[in-house]
Amino acid sequence: MRIVIIDDSGLRATVLEEGLREAGYDDIHIVPPRGGFVARLERMAPDVVLMDLGSPSRDTLEEMLSVSRALARPIAMFVDQSDESMIGAAIDAGVSAYVVDGLRKERVKPVLELAVRRFNAFARLQTELDEARTALSDRKIIDRAKSILMSQRGLSEPDAYTLLRSSAMNQGKKIVDVAQALITASDLLGGGL
Repeated sequence: MRIVIIDDSGLRATVLEEGLREAGYDDIHIVPPRGGFVARLERMAPDVVLMDLGSPSRDTLEEMLSVSRALARPIAMFVDQSDESMIGAAIDAGVSAYVVDGLRKERVKPVLELAVRRFNAFARLQTELDEARTALSDRKIIDRAKSILMSQRGLSEPDAYTLLRSSAMNQGKKIVDVAQALITASDLLGGGL
């Protein structure tokens, strides 16, 4: 597992690195948050990012949160102090673990594992949401195509669906693709519903 530590304080980065090495991780890279570090991070393709911000200013926090949005990886953020708006901004940006005043090497492994698990759980939920949205959209397209067939050909709803399904099978296409083609053709011919 490739782990990147974003930190400009050598002492704090050392604590994180020691905790990771003691936990059995060895592909560890420390990147100071300067220059084009976001592009550098993207090239490194880390599996996990640990951000050690100490007492971040609003500008620093915003910059680090832009990293979170750009990478789409598990991110754990360590800060010395925080407030509700900082926590909210971190969560909204996709930070998987937000640890206030908890930088000790023995806590690094459990925080890392938590960040990975929360990221994976969120990614699964996002995938399920995307699939549900696609299914709903497909259902609407199929329903509209059935409605066109029912109106234009005088078919019942089950017969309209059967016709769509058999057309899809005969053409080796998905039923939603055939339904969309029917809707497009109907719209072009001025008969759309």
